[in-house]
Amino acid sequence: MNPADPHGHGAALALLERGRALAAPALRTAVDRLAPPMHNVAAYHFGWIDAHGRPTEADSGKAVRPALALLSAEAAGAGAEAGVPGAVAVELVHNFSLLHDDLMDGDEQRRHRDTVWKVHGPAQAILVGDALFALAVEVILEGGTEHTARAARRLAAASRKLVDGQAQDIAFEHRERVSVAECLEMEGNKTGALLACAAGIGAVIGGADDALADALETYGHHLGLAFQAVDDLLGIWGDPAATGKLTWSDLRQRKKSLPVVAAVAAEGPAAERLTALLTADAKKTQEEFEDFDEAEFATRAALIEEAGGRSWTEEEARRQHHTALAALDSLDMPAGVREQLTALADFVVVRRK
Repeated sequence: MNPADPHGHGAALALLERGRALAAPALRTAVDRLAPPMHNVAAYHFGWIDAHGRPTEADSGKAVRPALALLSAEAAGAGAEAGVPGAVAVELVHNFSLLHDDLMDGDEQRRHRDTVWKVHGPAQAILVGDALFALAVEVILEGGTEHTARAARRLAAASRKLVDGQAQDIAFEHRERVSVAECLEMEGNKTGALLACAAGIGAVIGGADDALADALETYGHHLGLAFQAVDDLLGIWGDPAATGKLTWSDLRQRKKSLPVVAAVAAEGPAAERLTALLTADAKKTQEEFEDFDEAEFATRAALIEEAGGRSWTEEEARRQHHTALAALDSLDMPAGVREQLTALADFVVVRRK
């Protein structure tokens, strides 16, 4: 890597931009199939138009999954274009989950804009999310080959795990205690499963055998856990100007994220005080909880840090990053593709949003 760019940020950003550029036309074509007003609602969610239907260039997300799908095809010896259906499909599933998650979590902001349910109402958020999932299946099957059928099975399994993870995440919000192992399982489902699918789906479409696709999925799964660990850190200590979310956003939603569960599992006065506060929080109604002021959330964040939850999660992100890269060690793939997969993994663990 370039010594002036030790984490390969330039290479990673180029990969993300390539993913957006190659997948965007096919993604727009798929969304255009939706009946009105759903196609406009989806276009708003993707940042293509504003709330009044005017074209805009809003942030459409990091595009990590499309980038992975294209690299996956290249890892199998196919061209990046072979991975486009997989890139579009995983991006549609990802955004199906975001539409529903924002509604379930009551999030009013995503990427510095009002969320779909806030602008267009809960019913449209549900319907458009459902439609994006159906489109994902349609897009992946349109190739009509034995390879696309294999890819569709992997996409369906990953989607089921994603929903499992969201269900676990919601259930944890009102539990007094969640173990670190339970949290990692939830995050492996909610985030790891779809990133794993993205890392393998292009290879499958490109004709790779299951051994290569499975190893790439292992890389993607651990990359997903690293990604989510960083997300958990940003969900508490991230700069709202970068993340597009409120300060202490995960604490406001009573999320049992990795820094929280690691802090509670620790020993010492900070962990004990934090546990007492979270136990009381779990018994409050959402209305009572929303009356908290900034100082109360700041107190919880400080206790999580004092108990070691922040440092443990930072180290967990590094562990998962290392495990992801280790999954690539024995694979026979073009050297340039290996370097690009490494650059993307490095980017994930040092990002600020």
